[in-house]
Amino acid sequence: MNPLLVFDIETVPDISGLRKLYELDEQVSDNDVAEMAFQMRRQKTGTDFIQHHLQKVAAISCVLREGDNFKVWSLGGLEDDEAAIIQRFFDGIDKYTPQIVSWNGSGFDLPVLHYRGLINGVQCARYWDMGEDDKDFKWNNYISRYHSRHIDLMDLLAMYGGRANAPLDDLAKLIGFPGKLGMDGSKVWEAYQQGRLNEIRNYCETDVVNTFLVYARFQLMRGQFTKARYEKECELVRSTLKKSDEPHWVEYLAAWPSGKSTI
Repeated sequence: MNPLLVFDIETVPDISGLRKLYELDEQVSDNDVAEMAFQMRRQKTGTDFIQHHLQKVAAISCVLREGDNFKVWSLGGLEDDEAAIIQRFFDGIDKYTPQIVSWNGSGFDLPVLHYRGLINGVQCARYWDMGEDDKDFKWNNYISRYHSRHIDLMDLLAMYGGRANAPLDDLAKLIGFPGKLGMDGSKVWEAYQQGRLNEIRNYCETDVVNTFLVYARFQLMRGQFTKARYEKECELVRSTLKKSDEPHWVEYLAAWPSGKSTI
């Protein structure tokens, strides 16, 4: 059985890219550059959402479920740049060919990684294989929307209709999982400006655990997990996180009393 890799990313405005595109010099502060980009998007779309190619990857967090093991971590170190952490992500896919799972990965995470990987000169041959190197990938690859090497849970559960999309935080909490704690995507840019990258990574890690747990519930619904197997998966997550004394996991477990989210 292939390993399962659940992933999530956090992004901030690409300040250097915005300076280049709009010919802004260093006299304009990073915050003012970002605010200009936000205002331009508000005028055009009514929201602050900056286009995918102008969002710099600040963190990539993963859950790896393989054999008897469950692992959650953020790629690279605090000192690693965007190119390094994106390359680490695709290196893992090239090496292990995992089943990958996301929440809105098709609509956000992967397009961002595509554009930013292109900009940063990242290489990822296995990920982009659609049958040229491995014939099996013609019928099941990471790129095609309806193939299963990448399962975007949000897209799939909504039957590929955007109007039916549900927020991960809502669904996780409705099932009985902790959901988001302490931060959400709207606060990432502020935290990044203040040098709180470790907090961003911790937040991303809790989100990727929420995604894994919702995926386990989905596997129960579709008959791939028995009730006993599902509860075993939840307990494996709980027991693994209990081994850590990091504050975000202490908080996460406190918000997830034993027995919640079981059937």
